Amino acid sequence: MAEASLHAVTESRSLEEKLDPEMRFRPLRPAVAWLVAGLLFALSCFHYYTAGFGLLRETTHRGIHMAFVVGLIFLVFAARKSDQDKVAPSQWWRPGGISLLDWGLAVAAVAASLYVPWIFSDLAFRVGNPTTTDVTMGTLMIITLIEATRRGVGWPLPIIAVCLMAYAYFGALMPGIFQHPGASWSNIVNHLYLTSQGIYGIPLGVVATYVFHYVLFGVLATRIGLGKLFIDLASCLAGRYAGGPAKISIFGSALFGMISGSSIANTVTVGSLTIPAMIRLGYPRHFAAAVESTASTGGQITPPIMGAAAFLMVEFLGIAYTSVILAAVVPAFMHFYGVFTQVHFEAKKAGLRGLSAAELPNPVKVVRQGWQTIMPLAALLTILFSGYTPYLAAFWGITACMVVGLARVPLITVGYFAALVLAVAFGFVTKLWFSVPMVLFAIGLGVVGWLRDEKHKALVIDILDGFVVGAKYAISVGAAAATVGIIIGVVTLTGVGFKISYIVTSLAAQIGQAVMSVVPGELLSEKGLTLFFTLVLTGVVCILLGCGVPTTANYIIMVTVAAPTLALFSIEPIVAHFFVFYYGVLADVTPPVALAAYAGASMAGADPFRTGNTAFRLALGKVMVPFVFVYGPSMLIVTQGFNWPDFLMTTAGCIVGITLLSAAFAGYGLAPLAGWERWVIGLAALPTAAPGLPSTLAGIAVASPIVLRQFFASRRAAASSAG
Repeated sequence: MAEASLHAVTESRSLEEKLDPEMRFRPLRPAVAWLVAGLLFALSCFHYYTAGFGLLRETTHRGIHMAFVVGLIFLVFAARKSDQDKVAPSQWWRPGGISLLDWGLAVAAVAASLYVPWIFSDLAFRVGNPTTTDVTMGTLMIITLIEATRRGVGWPLPIIAVCLMAYAYFGALMPGIFQHPGASWSNIVNHLYLTSQGIYGIPLGVVATYVFHYVLFGVLATRIGLGKLFIDLASCLAGRYAGGPAKISIFGSALFGMISGSSIANTVTVGSLTIPAMIRLGYPRHFAAAVESTASTGGQITPPIMGAAAFLMVEFLGIAYTSVILAAVVPAFMHFYGVFTQVHFEAKKAGLRGLSAAELPNPVKVVRQGWQTIMPLAALLTILFSGYTPYLAAFWGITACMVVGLARVPLITVGYFAALVLAVAFGFVTKLWFSVPMVLFAIGLGVVGWLRDEKHKALVIDILDGFVVGAKYAISVGAAAATVGIIIGVVTLTGVGFKISYIVTSLAAQIGQAVMSVVPGELLSEKGLTLFFTLVLTGVVCILLGCGVPTTANYIIMVTVAAPTLALFSIEPIVAHFFVFYYGVLADVTPPVALAAYAGASMAGADPFRTGNTAFRLALGKVMVPFVFVYGPSMLIVTQGFNWPDFLMTTAGCIVGITLLSAAFAGYGLAPLAGWERWVIGLAALPTAAPGLPSTLAGIAVASPIVLRQFFASRRAAASSAG
């Protein structure tokens, strides 16, 4: 079992590194590869230790994280894509196969990152009056950070940051509403580098304080077999029904998404099992890939881990992480329900069977072999909902992962490992020189015991490698978060966010007035139409921005710009943040970028663009649900004025609407649907987005004749097949 699990982990990891551009490190020569692995391991150890034993001073903690992240990017990402997939020879101008320029940029990035923590005692006197050295180091930080982000996540985010800095500098030359006095380069650097409003702001702090720990937990939980347990349980639960592998994909992605928080990691891990099974059963290749990628995007919105944006909400809104988890439960369910209903209708229309008992795992055996892997998640949730900090909960979750992972290692080896940990801890606390021999002695004992059994050595190596892989996820995300800090800094420096909000609401009002000139005024209100079109424009911008910007960066940018817009309509902050978050995640399955959809297409051998279009259609839950919880905030549970009648009515109406839309898209409900029937029930689903009994009943009334015809048609079909 252990060997099979390790093989599955290795296979899914190689797929992820191939398909996820943020994980596609360039191949390194052995000496540099060991150096990079050591630095990644050290980064994970730093975060693991501080999560359990106390965070450092805010600026110092963020500076150390930044130094690791930006410095490492220049070692693991080549400047040009053409050099990214080949091992460069080692020459005097390219030590270890990495150019002197990249080594220099790495050193410069580390120095610039640690400069602010180093001058922290004088920082209060420098802010607003930076020295020449401050401006020089700040300029170096901005340049290296922009280049690191370009290498890690591509061109769009750096271009946005550079354009906004140019806007801040040339503000006096801007036309109309966008004009402002402009800022000198010294003032720009001061605001972005020396204050907490820029690079060292909330986005970087959240990644360094919360996101990293939960990503590491997700990697380790997968390594010890929790992901496999979830997939096997999904197979037992849904595999025997019509279109079994597709439903396994949905349930498996929902469960695995609880610990991954990554669309692509979810796609390649669950999809490596479900996509081939769907194709064998008869699903078209593009549809199989679309099902898996769409279900997998739910990983970023599925509690308890979710994506990095969920932790940013905690800081932006000043609420407990448990509140974010509770708010996400029902919308996440709606996403998976939307995918499930379409898959079910497609399976019924195509007459696809479920899997036989011989093709499914034995549920008793699955639970007996994997029950212990659920313990780390249980520990994390228990501590989290007991009121402790998210990073302390992650610390104990990670610790529990290591305990469970090492449980199959002989007791003597565990003793060696414990002796080493105690010796290192003793030396760290006492700082006595005689602790060094103790550490060396413990290492010697550990190596001797380790080498005695290859299987157990592989288990230990897998846990240690999980620390390295966990840090890999933080590299590009950390750089992107710091670059988004630049964007936020410019917005706060120039006030451009409120100007954009004014433009959006003005455009929405104009569209609303145009609609009212056609539709009788007593049916619609100008304020209601303005809100509706503001939401539409915001959602469209989120999707377009997400085509080139990672989800987390997309969320931060749009919250900075859109939150003031939605606040004008008295929309509660958590509702506005979730609206932007959900539409940002939708970009992972929206062409032309659609990274998750293209990862699935690559695994299925399908056309990427066709897969992306199908995945977007399957993601109708993410399209419809944000509008529902804007108009019916009770769906998010933790909003002001929550009450159970509103919650139940909103949720029930949303379920009805998603079911009708799914049938309309699939062309099948209880029986095949005619073209005109699909249009009618599709239109009948729209009123359910406006929560309330009258609108829900109106939708049901419109759809009822077709549902009744479907019912009788299905009865006739069943009778004829029985006869």
